[in-house]
Amino acid sequence: MDSSAGEYGMARVGLFLVLMGLWRFGDACPASCTCSISRIVCNDSVPGIEDFPVLTLDDMENITEIYITNQNRLFDINDNSLRHYINLRNLTVMKTRLTSLSSDAFFNNTRLQYVNLRDNNLSTLSWRTFQSFNATYPLLLSGNPLDCVCENIWIKLRLLEETDSPDLTCIDDRGAPKAFASLSPPDCVVPKVEVTPKSVTMMQGSNVKAVCSASGSPPPEILWNLDWLSTHHEIDPSEMESSITLTDLSPDDNGKVIICSAENMVGQTEATLQLNILFAPTIQQLLGPERDHHWCIPFSVTGNPKPELQWYHENVALLEQDFMRTRIHLSTESEDHGCLQLVNPTHIHNGVYRLVAKNEYGRDEKKVSAQFIDPPYINHTGVLSRGFVRWGVGTFLSMDLTMFLLTGSLFGVFSLQVYVVVGIAGIALTGCVLMVIILKYGRNSKFGLKGSSSVISNDDDSASPLHHVSNGNNTPSSSEMGPDAVIIGMTKIPVIENPQYFRNSGGMLKSDTFVQHIKRHNIVLKRELGEGAFGKVFLAECYNLTPDQEKLHVAVKTLKEANESGRADFYREAELLTNLQHEHIVTFYGVCVESDPLIMVFEYMKHGDLNKFLRSHGPDAVLMADGQHCIQVELTQSQMLHIAQQIAAGMVYLASQHFVHRDLATRNCLVGENLLVKIGDFGMSRDVYSTDYYRVGGHTMLPIRWMPPESIMYRRFTTESDVWSLGVVLWEIFTYGKQPWYQLSNNEVIECITQGRVLQRPRTCPKEVYDLMLGCWQREPYMRLNIKEIHSMLQSLAKASPVYLDILG
Repeated sequence: MDSSAGEYGMARVGLFLVLMGLWRFGDACPASCTCSISRIVCNDSVPGIEDFPVLTLDDMENITEIYITNQNRLFDINDNSLRHYINLRNLTVMKTRLTSLSSDAFFNNTRLQYVNLRDNNLSTLSWRTFQSFNATYPLLLSGNPLDCVCENIWIKLRLLEETDSPDLTCIDDRGAPKAFASLSPPDCVVPKVEVTPKSVTMMQGSNVKAVCSASGSPPPEILWNLDWLSTHHEIDPSEMESSITLTDLSPDDNGKVIICSAENMVGQTEATLQLNILFAPTIQQLLGPERDHHWCIPFSVTGNPKPELQWYHENVALLEQDFMRTRIHLSTESEDHGCLQLVNPTHIHNGVYRLVAKNEYGRDEKKVSAQFIDPPYINHTGVLSRGFVRWGVGTFLSMDLTMFLLTGSLFGVFSLQVYVVVGIAGIALTGCVLMVIILKYGRNSKFGLKGSSSVISNDDDSASPLHHVSNGNNTPSSSEMGPDAVIIGMTKIPVIENPQYFRNSGGMLKSDTFVQHIKRHNIVLKRELGEGAFGKVFLAECYNLTPDQEKLHVAVKTLKEANESGRADFYREAELLTNLQHEHIVTFYGVCVESDPLIMVFEYMKHGDLNKFLRSHGPDAVLMADGQHCIQVELTQSQMLHIAQQIAAGMVYLASQHFVHRDLATRNCLVGENLLVKIGDFGMSRDVYSTDYYRVGGHTMLPIRWMPPESIMYRRFTTESDVWSLGVVLWEIFTYGKQPWYQLSNNEVIECITQGRVLQRPRTCPKEVYDLMLGCWQREPYMRLNIKEIHSMLQSLAKASPVYLDILG
């Protein structure tokens, strides 16, 4: 009785959530329309609509398709009608009384890819309305009483091949239909334009005059686009030409392009003037050293031609080497931003650094004082006080050294003391090595699981949704293992902890890696996204990150404990991430290390991790709603293939970089706008998805449900083990984010995988995709499909099943 009542209650809650989601749109959605998360359909003529629906700003930004038909009160589309539908891709307005479109009707709809305006009352259309609309995209205009006038000639010249029919007609002066292909009204010519000269190379401070000449009918209007021009300028227009005079050329305008356009009702044409301004070098800034991964003396230098740079230390010219070299991390037409990078400088590198920049038109220089490490202090007795001696890389041994000044008879005393100290150090080092050997080989157990062994029955369950790939068994004998192996059925499986499991290989790093450093004042935290073992992840706004955007939404990952080991791992990971640049790998922008906590800045992916996204767009989406009143569209098979081939593309790139992921799963992939999927992990998954991991010993957590037999038994991770994981990711996608082997415990999963069993084909999965999965799950690594083959097959399947991306805004 209680159970049935509970189920009835849950059903009522689910129904309530669905109704609340519909109510949210229904409150603003007109009575003649139906509004969903990404689509608006208005096809009821009563009561009808006079303009486009006005929803909340967020809801309008999520709309990708609008379909309007049978509306007798809709007469025009003005500048504000579609202003807030910034992600609109498909627009259909049919069988209405639409008579006019303003020239800026689609000004904010830069993503528009399909426009259907059939069967309306349009008589003229301006090319300016569709100026930002790609000519290769469909524009359907049949069924409109278009006039055979010059204002419509652009349809023939530019868009005829892309309209719904090459037989598109217009109405001539006598009211008779006429084919657009034969339309040739008099005095109707597209403008031609030319700028003389096309480019100028002049010294800073010079004056330049250029003339823009145009022709066309009707006579075109000539316009100069002078955005961002710093040089003083004057324009002298006339009927068919316009001249511009630039006075006192500014270096800020070097490399800029001035555009002259000529336009009339037929169309628009552009010509350009390229500015190449020569000027002497200027060192804009030279700052004191900053401690990032390495020490860095930042500078900014301008000049055209690009100046040669020479560094001096205490007036001695520096010869650049691996540990001391100039790094340029941002370069424009006439400006370089970079730094003098020093790796592990000591007190002998302290002093005054001078930068000299010169080209054929002049030179500039600036100085800066640098103090990297305090020098050893020698007191009045000539004894060197406690100091720091570098031992290896990044390690300091503090010791008391009694060193007499190397003069006169004291030299012999000093030499004797050095021999004594070196001898003692050698004995101590030998003792330490012997102790390590005794401790390492004197133990009977190998690194592995602690505590009692786990035993699982070897009987097969006839109802289990699992079957074999192969019946081979190449499990090592129990005599080859220590007592810490895990017992599975009647077979001992060695579980060997790999200390390198969660570390990145430094050998893959390129020698010229430069990690971008972001100023802390440019980062504004908005809200917390989650927390992992390393620290917290925040949504933030980052200013001045890219030259084309003032601010950008980013994900900020913080380092909780900034000890020496944590910092080393932080810098190593930053260098590695800087080298990984691909459209399906989450973009790493850089680090902020001005003060604690240390920060990594990543691309922000609007829709979060793929696992959560799959669950919220599957048949159980209501159960995953977390009280949020929204309607989620269920993923189609074509969209699943689209997701899968993007992940495969990212893995092809990682394999080409000789990078083994080791933890590929949907929880470690992120989803952005337009169903864009990228591989990336902010480190939260081991906390948020803790049940996906199997704890080994005290700290190591292994994703055994995604691991092949060789990784479980021998901690062997290769590109082939990533292929196995990719097969599991495909299974996750086609089950809407279910946990692999969700009906089994971790020990049972280990038993199944090592015995050769694999996951069953998901209900929504095509046979071709499941065959791919089986190709990923071959027991022997060399028999598995190649990652490039998988990507190619998924691409072919995705192309055969067109993707409609209206699931997202």
